[in-house]
Amino acid sequence: MIRILLVDDQALFREALCTLLAAQEDFDVVAQANNGVEAIRLAALHKPDIVLMDLKMPVMDGVVSTQRIRNALPDVKVIVLTTFDDDTSVYEGLRAGAIGYLLKDASPEKLYEAIRSAHRGEYFLLPQITAKVVAGLSKIPQPSQIWDAGDYIPLSQREIEILQWVARGLSNREIAERLVIAEGTVKNHMRNILGKLSVKDRMQAVFKGKELGLIP
Repeated sequence: MIRILLVDDQALFREALCTLLAAQEDFDVVAQANNGVEAIRLAALHKPDIVLMDLKMPVMDGVVSTQRIRNALPDVKVIVLTTFDDDTSVYEGLRAGAIGYLLKDASPEKLYEAIRSAHRGEYFLLPQITAKVVAGLSKIPQPSQIWDAGDYIPLSQREIEILQWVARGLSNREIAERLVIAEGTVKNHMRNILGKLSVKDRMQAVFKGKELGLIP
């Protein structure tokens, strides 16, 4: 069973979402929170696999809550589920550590797919969200010297290649198919990439890779 925590300040939306998810045999909604502070408390109490997180809430917003949950419980995967798709919301949600970003008008099938992908440790971004991320990355200025940082180990050419595919929104499986290698090999490379760049997840690796000039 995939254990899920719902976080949204709209009670009716939470109840409707709970009913929708309950129809899936492999989903179990373990708790509901109406703000970020409550989300942190319930995440620590229940240790869910997935948190569906709204961004705009009273007391504490979803960005801060996501960051604190990820710092305290790195195995918990957070999916942003919001009505906002502006650039600021997207970047803040992903930088905070969310592994997926969905709009509330997404189809139930997309929601189910996002939850199951996140549970496997794969990022899930709708095409329009991926386009925003890629467009935003193109605006980050290239540094004059990328090997001066000292807080990471240089990547191999294969690792750079995989990181560049990750920046385009591809999953491990899709990268493996393109490079004609095993999916497990891609996972091993990703583990090395995260360690060398001193980051916690794929999206942070993409942001840092761009800042270091590894992603064109």
